Amino acid sequence: MEYCGFSLRNALFVAPMAGVTDRPFRQLCKRLGAGLAVSEMVTSNSLLYGSAKTRRRADHEGETRPVAVQIAGADPLMMADAARYNVGRGAEIIDINMGCPARKVCNVMAGSALMQDEPLAARIMEAVVRAVPNTPVTLKCRTGWNREHKNVSVIARIAEACGIRALTIHGRTRADQYTGEAEYETIAQVKTEIRIPVIANGDITTPEKARFVLDFTKADGLMIGRAAQGRPWIFREIEHYLATGEKLSPMRAEEIHALLMTHLESLYAFYGETTGVGIARKHIAWYTKGISGSARFRRIMNTLPSAELQLQAVHDFFRSLPELSEAREAVEESVA
Repeated sequence: MEYCGFSLRNALFVAPMAGVTDRPFRQLCKRLGAGLAVSEMVTSNSLLYGSAKTRRRADHEGETRPVAVQIAGADPLMMADAARYNVGRGAEIIDINMGCPARKVCNVMAGSALMQDEPLAARIMEAVVRAVPNTPVTLKCRTGWNREHKNVSVIARIAEACGIRALTIHGRTRADQYTGEAEYETIAQVKTEIRIPVIANGDITTPEKARFVLDFTKADGLMIGRAAQGRPWIFREIEHYLATGEKLSPMRAEEIHALLMTHLESLYAFYGETTGVGIARKHIAWYTKGISGSARFRRIMNTLPSAELQLQAVHDFFRSLPELSEAREAVEESVA
C-alpha cells in the first residue's frame, strides 16, 4: 500500500494507545504483520520534553520505517513546535490526536474535545502542516463529540483543505468512550466525501470482521488497537485472510510462550528492569487471558519484583499447561 509517500507492507495499522504502543510493542506488531504502527501520543507541552516518559516516547532507535508519531495538545503554536521536535528526533509521519476520549485530555480541550471547536481544530491542523512542510501530517478523530453532534464530515473536509494527508476515524463518539459497538455508517459516508485516504478503526477483532469493515466502508485501511493487546499476531491473521480468504491455524501455546518471552526481554531492555517489570505485568495478563489456570497465575505474577522471577514464572506457567491440544483449545477460546 502507498501511504503518505511510503510503500507499506499492507493497509493494517497499529492504533496509538497510551501505555501500550511503546517501541517494543510497535516493533513486535510490525514483525507480525502490521504495515504501520503509530506511537502512543506525545505531549505538545515543551516543559515535559525532558521527562523520562516523553524521552522514551520520542525514542525510535532501530525502529522499522516509517516512524509515525502522534502528538496531542490544544494550542496551535505548541502543536507546531511538537511536530518539529518529533521530526527532529526521527518522526517521518506526524499524526494529530483528535480522538482520545480520556477526561484528563479532554479537560484541557485536547484529544476528541477539539471536535467541539472546529475553528481551533482548523488552526491546529494548519499550524502543524505548515511547521513540517516536508513531513506528511495525518489526523485521527472520532465520529463526533456525542451522538447528537456527529461532525466528522465537517472535520474531514477541513482536514483535507488544510493539507492533512490521511484520516483515521474511530466509529464511536467521545461520549461513547469505548462502550457499545463501533458503527461504520459514518466512516462509509466520509469516505465518499473526501479524496484523502480514510482508515477505519473500532472493534476490528477478527479476520472476518476486518473483511466486513473494509467492504462496508470502502476504507483504504484498517487500524487495530485493543484487539492486538496480548495478541499482536492478529495482524498476520488478518493479512493472510484478506489475501487468501482462508484463516491461519490458531497460535500454539508454545508459540505464544516464545513470543511473550521475547516481548518481555525487549521491555526490560527498553525501560530498565524496575519499570520494565511493572509494564510487563499487563502484557503478561493479556497474553494469558482465558488460558486454564491463568487467573491464579496472574495474581502471583503481580507480586513478583524482578525480571528473573517474572521470566521464570512465565516459563513455568506455560510448561505446566495440559497436553498441547487442550492448551490450544484454551488459547482459541481466549481470543475468540
